[in-house]
Amino acid sequence: MPVAWSARPAAVLVGLVLLSVPAAAQGTAEQRAACIGDAYRFCFSEIPNVARITACMESKLDQLSPACQAQFKPKAEKAEKAEKAKLKSE
Repeated sequence: MPVAWSARPAAVLVGLVLLSVPAAAQGTAEQRAACIGDAYRFCFSEIPNVARITACMESKLDQLSPACQAQFKPKAEKAEKAEKAKLKSE
């Protein structure tokens, strides 16, 4: 099925924006592939600010696709381990 004409300008705009953001700030190819649809769906107004997109997506974690949620889990697990280590050392 062809892409709707109304979606093409938005896709081109987002593509141009992503080209202007350093690759390291965009995450890995796996992260981008897993989350790009969710970024458009839930956090489009935050593009091109990577930090704001990330914060937006973290705030909507329960609404993200399972593949995208999995990309945020390592970060959450790391924060949890750091918090446990901090409590243990006190």
